[in-house]
Amino acid sequence: MLIKLAWRNLWRQKRRTILTASALALALLLSLLMRSIQEGSYTANIENAARLSTGLIQLQNPEFKETQSIDDLLPMSDDFIAPTKQQPNIQFTLPRIETFSLAAAKDKSKGVLVVGVDPQPENTYSSLADKVVQGAYFTATDKSVLLSEGLARYFQLNVGDEIVLYGQGYRGQTAAGLYVIKGIVHFPMPDLNNQLIYLPIQEAVQLFSTENQVTSWVLHTRDFSLLPQTVDNLQKGYGQVVSVRPWNDLSPEMEQQIQIDRVSGIIMMYILYGIVGFGLFATLLMMTLERQREFGVMLATGMVRFRLLKLLVIESFFIGLLGILLGLVIAIPVLGYLYINPITLTGETAKAMLEMGYDPVIPVLISGWLFINQMLIVTGLLLLCLLYPLWRVYHLDIVTALKGGSHAA
Repeated sequence: MLIKLAWRNLWRQKRRTILTASALALALLLSLLMRSIQEGSYTANIENAARLSTGLIQLQNPEFKETQSIDDLLPMSDDFIAPTKQQPNIQFTLPRIETFSLAAAKDKSKGVLVVGVDPQPENTYSSLADKVVQGAYFTATDKSVLLSEGLARYFQLNVGDEIVLYGQGYRGQTAAGLYVIKGIVHFPMPDLNNQLIYLPIQEAVQLFSTENQVTSWVLHTRDFSLLPQTVDNLQKGYGQVVSVRPWNDLSPEMEQQIQIDRVSGIIMMYILYGIVGFGLFATLLMMTLERQREFGVMLATGMVRFRLLKLLVIESFFIGLLGILLGLVIAIPVLGYLYINPITLTGETAKAMLEMGYDPVIPVLISGWLFINQMLIVTGLLLLCLLYPLWRVYHLDIVTALKGGSHAA
């Protein structure tokens, strides 16, 4: 009976009900658009940065995080990496050797980061060959290097010139080699562009005498949203003998920047909900004050106050439900379109993003938790705005209400 009565009461003031539901729908639509674009941009930036450097996940020796030593290695074997093949969310598994060395050419020397990679899989993953601006990409059997553009300028070297690498190998062995520069690569990140040298991984194994071992295995997932679950599964599979490090552990600075930006977006979202909340509160309060005589009659004829309050809650719930449904009906097609056809940037902004190695688009993330989160916020806002009107009705004086008093309480 209360449900039927609440539904009928809504349509006694059709315009007010529709306007209130529309305000909630607009707030839900705008917040979903803002949060989906924001989270989509974060995901795209994380994945792009991962492909350029660390990967989304790395398997490392438990001591390597602290020591960064060439002595703390993992096997480069099919048996070792087999547990990752059992994870359906793992898309790429790449062996790498990363260590620091001294590079010398002509009369100059400089500390550099040497990265040994498997050329073909690495190119499939990070499109490394596309970053070659001079010369050519190397193959697995080449005894040559790819030199970052900043280092080439520092040493004043070109394709075909030679460079010496000198450092410490596995268990204190001397690592020294003379290599021909096969290609020069450009990186959008200045730190990498000024210190990076790539070697084919088999040549890196020989140079640093790692005995078919690597400093890390780089992993990439198919579905970014399942990353925490994938990390947990890998940690359970490898136990304590392997450290499974996700992107936020590998790049804490980037995570901090995202958290700061996310907070600003959430503040803007709550400001939006606050504006809508004032309008919603005014509507619910007006709906309560205008019907005081009606409430007085209902109480005088025997309705329990608790049931009257329950009736108001059901009416408000219907308004919220209409707003949420209307918002979803509009938001889902809009987000779906933007997901399939993301907004493409042009001009200087697009040029800057391309130089950083990012696609000049504004991606959208469609995720169930975003929708659920916004619907819960709308519901919470509705309940918050309803507290005072319910308090007024609970303390309603029946005699004053029957006389039509506008200030009955």
